Amino acid sequence: MAGSRQARGCGPGCAGADIVVNRSAHPRLRPPRPREKGSAMTTFSDLHRAGEVPFLLPNAWDVSSALAFVDAGFPAVGTTSFGVAAGAGLPDGAGASREATAVLVRALAGLPVFVSADVEDGYNGDPDQVAAYVAALGADGINIEDSTDSHLIDPASHVAKITAIKRRSPEVFVNARIDTYWLGQDADLPATLARAEQYVRAGADGIFVPGASDPRDLAELAAVIPVPLNVLIVPDLPLTELGRLGVRRVSTGSLPYRAAVDAAVQVATSVRDGRPVPAATPYPAMQKRLTDYSAAQRT
Repeated sequence: MAGSRQARGCGPGCAGADIVVNRSAHPRLRPPRPREKGSAMTTFSDLHRAGEVPFLLPNAWDVSSALAFVDAGFPAVGTTSFGVAAGAGLPDGAGASREATAVLVRALAGLPVFVSADVEDGYNGDPDQVAAYVAALGADGINIEDSTDSHLIDPASHVAKITAIKRRSPEVFVNARIDTYWLGQDADLPATLARAEQYVRAGADGIFVPGASDPRDLAELAAVIPVPLNVLIVPDLPLTELGRLGVRRVSTGSLPYRAAVDAAVQVATSVRDGRPVPAATPYPAMQKRLTDYSAAQRT
């Protein structure tokens, strides 16, 4: 990993969370460092192998949402390209989140958690340019997807990107995303496993298959793929069941952002329609998070 932090408010069940954070101008020159977690030493990679229940990675779209996840006890936080782009009024994909993601990861650098960045397809077709972007982020991990503009790319192109990233930043946890199920293109086990095999050979530390939800498919993917399997939340399958199937990491993706937008609308319509207003974190508590964060940024 590119660095480590002491988790705050992290109870026995928080081994299921992760964050990727910016460390320094040259994070790749730093050797991986463990993080104290109870009596054990934990790295970002270790979180993918910590017990029978998969670790849950919440995905933030700004500093305030990341602070809330940290206060809830998660030892790692990811970013969501959808939420980051949508916050700027842009649709997801086509590189819309490139600069905003870099800014957000830098802003999260001082948090006491691991940080993982969603970098879409790397925002470039040139593997060396992708590797340079990832190295400059200083994140503990990244998600990089094998599709561009909603179309699967040649797996050889994705292999080249993974290889370049690991050559330049070997300490970064590369979560190679396979979009076969997500896009409904080559959405079967043989095609997905063929891509996974190539990405693992190239150095991928984990494989992410969003959209895969059938228990039989998940069990087969987990059994065949030799690195930790990551999926999105599956509504009908709790973390314990996903763990039994062999899943090691579960991401919330853009769901928290979308739910937050719905909650905001619910507040306004409740007032308009004379219904009870939903509960929310008190203003002083949220203001204190931001005050503490701002003070830490100045030190």
